[in-house]
Amino acid sequence: MDYQAVLDYIAEAVTPKFGKGRVADYIPALGSVPAGKFGMAVQLPDGSAFKTGDADEPFSIQSISKLFVLQLVMSHFGDMVWTRVGKEPSGDRFNSMIKLEMEHGVPRNPFINPGALATLDLLMSLKGDTKHRIQNYLRFLAMNESVSVNETVMRSELEHANLNRAMAHLMKGYDNIHMDVDALLETYCFQCAMEMSVADLALAGLPLATGGHSPVHDASVLSVSQAKRINAVMLTCGMYDSVGSFAYRVGIPAKSGVGGGILAIVPGKMSVAVWSPELDAFGNSYVGTAALELFTSLTHTSIF
Repeated sequence: MDYQAVLDYIAEAVTPKFGKGRVADYIPALGSVPAGKFGMAVQLPDGSAFKTGDADEPFSIQSISKLFVLQLVMSHFGDMVWTRVGKEPSGDRFNSMIKLEMEHGVPRNPFINPGALATLDLLMSLKGDTKHRIQNYLRFLAMNESVSVNETVMRSELEHANLNRAMAHLMKGYDNIHMDVDALLETYCFQCAMEMSVADLALAGLPLATGGHSPVHDASVLSVSQAKRINAVMLTCGMYDSVGSFAYRVGIPAKSGVGGGILAIVPGKMSVAVWSPELDAFGNSYVGTAALELFTSLTHTSIF
């Protein structure tokens, strides 16, 4: 398969899709990102990498960071994480409090905001600086020491974190948050404001395509079982409340972020990352979703 030709074709084919989504502006620092950006990258286990467009430009990974924090938590605590958060789709927006109240402070899954807060709370119980732990893990997976936080985005998120703060206090009331809420929110905004390119993300996601093994480091970062379970939760919960539509159109596990990025996994074969800032009504990249739909159709890599 000539993946470079496929990516170049997709970059041209999605051009008519621009202008149909909307850049996230509820976090003001994200609203200034040029809407016409597009980058896409593919990483294979043998080290081969392919990319097109703005594939080397760092952007705010936002909720894609939840995937990597979950990996860290599972590597340290195993299945204990599922005592704090569920594995089911929410059916509501990523920042909804409706089911959180109804279900006594236990979030539906680790990829909605309350679930990510509960997961991060568990990671913060470890000794050491959690921010450094997250940043160093991303640098390790991406083999890029320049991966770092965008302080402007982080401050912007902190200034507009009222809903997240309310959710954290609600969960603390149900004893599902143990850390100081202010410290938790600051660390959460830090992880979301991390910047990576799609080339970085594709490399960082590769262990999920190879049973937890990182070919570039020749080391296991997750067990086979953990990689399988994370992929399963990505497939059912990774695209907010449009997971059914995404599975129908694209057909592979993926995690999105409101910065316009999507990291997708073809188990046993490759990882694929795409970035385009305009979002659909569910908070997922409009052009990015179309690009991934084209990719799995052209390469016959849907898991279905």
